[in-house]
Amino acid sequence: MWVLIEPLLPPWPERSPGPKPIDDRRCLQGILFVLHRDIAWQLLPLELGFGSGETCWRRLVRWQRAGVFDHLHRLLLAELNAAGELDWSRACVDGSHVRAKRGGASTGPSPVDRRKTGSKHRLICDGRGTPLHVITTAANVNDVTQILALVDGIPLIAGRVGHPRRRPHSLLGDNAYDSKAVLHELRRRRIMPVISRKDAPNIKGLGKLRYVVEQTFALLHQFKRLAVRWERRLELHAASTSSACSLICWRRLKKAES
Repeated sequence: MWVLIEPLLPPWPERSPGPKPIDDRRCLQGILFVLHRDIAWQLLPLELGFGSGETCWRRLVRWQRAGVFDHLHRLLLAELNAAGELDWSRACVDGSHVRAKRGGASTGPSPVDRRKTGSKHRLICDGRGTPLHVITTAANVNDVTQILALVDGIPLIAGRVGHPRRRPHSLLGDNAYDSKAVLHELRRRRIMPVISRKDAPNIKGLGKLRYVVEQTFALLHQFKRLAVRWERRLELHAASTSSACSLICWRRLKKAES
């Protein structure tokens, strides 16, 4: 993956003050170590050669502001699309609550325990469970208010002959996303909504098609840094979610090539 990410990294000034900065690849390894192990930045072992925790998180902020992780995710989606590994026949949306131990931006009362703060990861994936876009909101934000942000947040994905694509044929969701305004907006975007109605029985067989989004959440929260939110700053947490999505796409691409 380093071959893909290295050209995306912003260069250092030739005459920057202070000591020579830690190598970018070493810092990336330190960032991924924290993402997998969920240790505090200040506890990152110096003997591993990744630099201090402060060095790694400062580099993480710098790269996030330069759009490195979002660009990497888009490149990997294009590679999967070129390999025929994206299922555009349908997309699935859902949300997953996580505790926010230290509070911060985009946190709110947990729906299961109002005394505790939490955030919610909101995900849209293709029919095979490949993450297309993830956003983080406060835990008490209504699901239906975020569905269009997820749909519109899907990047233009190249990789096939013709114009880059960003719209699935249909969108699957549970009754938390039932809204006449939302259904109208989805149809206006030429997306067929397949969403359970609040005043009607669940659509037969919908759960068997939507299980992929739960599977993707399980993969996302295997990165321990995302299972519980420790970052007060939203940009740091967003960088972690974007890099985790890139790693999931990278693994699927390697599996497809093998």
